[in-house]
Amino acid sequence: MEYPNLFKPIKLGGTLFRNRIFSSPTGHPDNVMGRFTDECVGYFERKAMGGAAAVTLGEASVDSRYGKNYAAELSLDSRQPMRGLSLMADRIRRHGAIPSIELQHKGLKAKPGLETPGVCVSSDKVYAPSACVYQGRQVLEMPEDLILETIDKFAAAAKFVKDCGFGMVTIHGAHGWLINQFMCERTNRREDRWGGSVENRARFAVEVIDAIHRSCGRDFPVEIRISASESVEGGYDADYGAQFCKQLEGHADLIHCSASFGIYLPEEYRTLEIMCPSMFREDGCNVKYAAEVKKLVTKTPIATVGALDDPALMEEIIASGKADVVEVARGLICDPDLPNKAREGRSEDILRCMRCYSCFSSGVQRGAFWCALNPETNRETALAPRGHADKKKVLVAGGGIAGMEAALTAAKNGHDVVLCERESRLGGHIRCEENVPFKKNLAAYIARQERLIAAADNIEVRLDTPVTPEYARAQGADVIIAALGARAVTPAIPGVEGENVLPAAVAYAEPEKVGRRAVILGGGLVGMELAIYLDSLGREVEVVEMADRFAPFPNALHGDAVSIQLRRRGIKTHFKEKAVAIDAGGVRTETPEGEKYREADTVIIAVGEKPLSEEAAALYDCAPRFLPIGDCVVVGNISDATLAARTVAGDIGR
Repeated sequence: MEYPNLFKPIKLGGTLFRNRIFSSPTGHPDNVMGRFTDECVGYFERKAMGGAAAVTLGEASVDSRYGKNYAAELSLDSRQPMRGLSLMADRIRRHGAIPSIELQHKGLKAKPGLETPGVCVSSDKVYAPSACVYQGRQVLEMPEDLILETIDKFAAAAKFVKDCGFGMVTIHGAHGWLINQFMCERTNRREDRWGGSVENRARFAVEVIDAIHRSCGRDFPVEIRISASESVEGGYDADYGAQFCKQLEGHADLIHCSASFGIYLPEEYRTLEIMCPSMFREDGCNVKYAAEVKKLVTKTPIATVGALDDPALMEEIIASGKADVVEVARGLICDPDLPNKAREGRSEDILRCMRCYSCFSSGVQRGAFWCALNPETNRETALAPRGHADKKKVLVAGGGIAGMEAALTAAKNGHDVVLCERESRLGGHIRCEENVPFKKNLAAYIARQERLIAAADNIEVRLDTPVTPEYARAQGADVIIAALGARAVTPAIPGVEGENVLPAAVAYAEPEKVGRRAVILGGGLVGMELAIYLDSLGREVEVVEMADRFAPFPNALHGDAVSIQLRRRGIKTHFKEKAVAIDAGGVRTETPEGEKYREADTVIIAVGEKPLSEEAAALYDCAPRFLPIGDCVVVGNISDATLAARTVAGDIGR
């Protein structure tokens, strides 16, 4: 076995877990008061099918009166979700995984006036360990009787979900919720037995764990998730986190070490960038906090989480003793089969998460977790394997992201496929980013697709082959999938043809052509990410953008991570500024304050792309069926391309 430590079972409480890979808690937009949609159930069940040892549902409130902060939140003090929870637990457990659920209380982040049908309307009073003002609202100090009542509510919630078939609970003691508020000195200024010393600040968490064990039995596993460090200036450090976790030793069955930004830190850190690391951070960047806890906590297993999707790294973490369990969220959103593939020696087939936040952004902005690379995520029912397809000859014009996925899907369904690409390599224009360190998993994805295409007996690849109408007609295909992509826009600016002007694709692929000082025209994601890359190579970079702000919709959370990088690196960005002329020394621009001149050795064009719509439309009558997809229809993103490719290719012959 390639990863013997990672796949060695572990016993927590009275339960044996089949390996050391746990699906970390994630909420789900389709969970409305425990009325789970089929897609929501499929989303969690798929992780159990893929080999995770535990699958954990997130965001379940133990207290509808004082502990919720949005109306549709799953409420465990209501009997209403019993059937949905029971069905969910059954769907996870039947695949050999242990179903778990995350128990939460929002504390000072709770909101008044939220209705929980059949239970109550949340109180107009909000409580925290100590009185404070939070977001303009007065928060009261939690009295002793309410503390004890809240402990009982955690225990009652755990007993309820155990009766529904869940085999473990995860107490959310991290990321600024109530237990984390008891943990933090700035939110817990109490001088009684619930505050002051580390032992007293940990008392609430310890009492919650012990109450659950009394209610559910000592063999029922209780995991607690802790922010082992706030990992930013002004927050508590890993030493304090380890001391806090020491108080939990012998009480919890598993201590899950996350990291987070806390509550009252600068706005810059109010993103997922610490808790859920962005692509700009190294793999396993938060493992160090679990390793610090392990030095002090020797009798209770420790879990780590954050930027983990490489089984070799996970194996090293377990083998070296940095942690006993690895918790994976986005890695299993991207490829729920990660555990099975790693165990079976197929690590190169794992779809590695790009950490692009597409899943979180779509969940927040569109109400569904959609992965950029895996179109089946949150569409498990809609894209489930279907019956027989009549065999067809399929010509795929274009070997970029959409074209490769379409070819693989069509071949998997039994069709004969000819895949044509005008360039000498598959991958499309985005291949120019393959050497960018923070895009390494994008390069790995393209390489994976190439391997799968090469291994398919029913895909013929023809490189250096543009598809014209004449060529297409000569192939005698039953279906043409036009995935021709887009071309970079060259703006009509005097001097744009100068020797010191480069397209963004060239700057990405051949950064040695970029001089010491560079001005990038275009402040979308392409331009901003290019600025970060060039800055990392030692160039002085400025970005000029005509719009009034950086607006990376629909992936706003990745936009936040990009913005943080720009600020940290001191990269200058100029909005409401239009380039009007380029010369050998730089760019002349117009701004609301008047004309300016930006000196540069190299000017880089990143103002967008134009769909190859006309070229695609010319193929419409070259086969009985014509299916245009991807950027040649409208310029989109990887998520749009993979979904369209998987879906239309899956429809062929049905």
